[in-house]
Amino acid sequence: MSVYRVTEIIGTSEDSWEDAAKSAVATAARTLRDMRIAEVVEQDLALGPEGLVDRYRIKLRVSFKYELPWTKPE
Repeated sequence: MSVYRVTEIIGTSEDSWEDAAKSAVATAARTLRDMRIAEVVEQDLALGPEGLVDRYRIKLRVSFKYELPWTKPE
């Protein structure tokens, strides 16, 4: 039997929402094992001077396999 945990992460990029999502997932993958799904929850823009787009921000809901300290990975 498997149990999965869901957490939210936020990525940013100066170029696009796609790059922000890729960056967030790549960073999370360094510490989370066995990620399965990344669902886009929210997208927004950080604006700079004169209302120009400064950064693309994306919030993702990520699920990964939850392992208790006393269980062995499958």
